[in-house]
Amino acid sequence: MLEINNLHCKIEGRSILKGINLKINKGEIHAIMGPNGSGKSTLANVISGHEDYEITKGNIFFKDQEINEFSPEDRAHEGVFMSFQYPVEIPGVTVTNFIKTAINESRKSKGLDEMPSSEMLKKIREKAALLEIDSNFLSRSLNEGFSGGEKKRNEIFQMAMIEPELAVLDETDSGLDIDALKIVANGVIKCSNDNNSVLVITHYQRLLDYIVPDYVHIVMDGKVVKSGDKDLAKKIEEIGYDWLKNEKS
Repeated sequence: MLEINNLHCKIEGRSILKGINLKINKGEIHAIMGPNGSGKSTLANVISGHEDYEITKGNIFFKDQEINEFSPEDRAHEGVFMSFQYPVEIPGVTVTNFIKTAINESRKSKGLDEMPSSEMLKKIREKAALLEIDSNFLSRSLNEGFSGGEKKRNEIFQMAMIEPELAVLDETDSGLDIDALKIVANGVIKCSNDNNSVLVITHYQRLLDYIVPDYVHIVMDGKVVKSGDKDLAKKIEEIGYDWLKNEKS
């Protein structure tokens, strides 16, 4: 599904990623953890094609094709979705209209007609119920005046509607209370299946109590220094990162 080989990147002349290697197969959930400034969110942005980041070495392959030069739109049309740590507000564009446009643009890129209105409405109702979203929420301007929990729930609603093959979730748990965390995590789990993959980027092990990863990777100073299963995340929660400073992946 996703394969990253010896990836280096910089922003504004400063090197951030310094040789990332990562492979995610279909049906797998991977978690990235690491201290502040280690390169976690940079990795998410580079995978999604953020134009401020320059790849200086290495390759990103998605579904067996190199996507280094793909635009964010092209990557989205190929099946890459990113849930942002700080979703932007778009006044005047409702949640429903935004998601309709996103879905139909993706269909257009594949040579398909727009989704019939009745089918779209049915899907919106199903996915909204999945995330305990009411109809009033769907008619609000995208992220305008949303609480932190509402923004994150809306991001997962978009993921549920778009049904990407790879979902990159950048600190989806940031700012969530325990009830909102459970709802968001439940939505992610219900959207996961054998034909898609999820990459979760988080500071805290608590999210991984609900979205249980197949693999956990620790990033420090722009490199993956340790990989393991969910127990690795628990160890990090207990004793921190200092013991990993001399580790190699």
